[in-house]
Amino acid sequence: MTSLAGHRIARIDPLTIRSRYPRTIGRNARLGAHGDGPTTRAWRMETDAGAVGWGLDEGPEADPSPLVGRPLEELIAPESGILDHAARPLDVALHDLAAQVLGVPLHRMLGGTDPAPVISCYSGAIYFDDLDPEEAPRGIEGVLAACAADHATGYRAFKLKLGRGNRWMETEAGFARDLEVVRAVRAAYPQARLLVDMNDGYDPERTVRFLEETAELDLFWIEEPFAEHAAGLELVRRTGTSVLLADGEFDPDVPAVLELAAAGLLDVLLMDVLSFGLTAWRELMPTVRELGVQASPHAWGHPLKTLYAAQLAAGLGSVPVVEAVPGTTDGVDASAYRLEGGAIHLPDAPGLGIALR
Repeated sequence: MTSLAGHRIARIDPLTIRSRYPRTIGRNARLGAHGDGPTTRAWRMETDAGAVGWGLDEGPEADPSPLVGRPLEELIAPESGILDHAARPLDVALHDLAAQVLGVPLHRMLGGTDPAPVISCYSGAIYFDDLDPEEAPRGIEGVLAACAADHATGYRAFKLKLGRGNRWMETEAGFARDLEVVRAVRAAYPQARLLVDMNDGYDPERTVRFLEETAELDLFWIEEPFAEHAAGLELVRRTGTSVLLADGEFDPDVPAVLELAAAGLLDVLLMDVLSFGLTAWRELMPTVRELGVQASPHAWGHPLKTLYAAQLAAGLGSVPVVEAVPGTTDGVDASAYRLEGGAIHLPDAPGLGIALR
């Protein structure tokens, strides 16, 4: 790698980025329909030497104009990330820009050594399709249709949203439907990796019941069964399950999450790839490894977040699988990435390898 010296920020432009899902995404345990794709802010940065980088930003509103004129090397260090807190909204854009200047893929700037990384992923788009449309619910066939569509696209792992009894059905009927869904998907896809996500819609006792009822289904992990707390997780651990426990996504108290991981109560940490950030993950990953746990940065929302998570996984390691968001992004060319056989094949292009049209 060469230096970032000789580059000053010449301009920073805001962008509005629209993502589109291949189908309307429905409800989960806490929230109503997720629609056909969100819109968010992004930043495009250019240096006085003509280098360009860009990336999404889901943080609070910010004015990055005071950063214009600053040397790039004052804002980001290739070996660690953002140096100036004022530049945090530009975390992804600066990582892309720095790797572009260095002429290397982002995953290599993050420390990866594989010249052609292939990162396992799962479809995170299997919601409560059985309950929609409200006037004529499709039942289990709705869930299986969503799985079939994503399987045809190249996914070989599915994360199934559970917790219907938290809001949308009577508690026991919702629990029974959750079990029916998981069993039906396992029967349809006996070789698939299956994960489940309750979005805090269960309690510890119901989580134990669920694990007992699904013990033969070879689940990979359960995610956010309830708002994480030691007593509940200890109860789940006493089942002796080999299913991984994943948490830390929703409004995380990161020190508390790390305490639970240190106590052996969590296996996979899920802080968001964008709102938590690439720099924060770079700072945290040595601790993740010291604790003997793994990471899988939450990526739901925009398909581009999946690609960010894949770059991070290839660069930092300790990520067994990444969350994939099926869909496209208006005005963006991400065709350098390939989804094949349940895995994302990363490009060898500098930076993120994602072009603005």
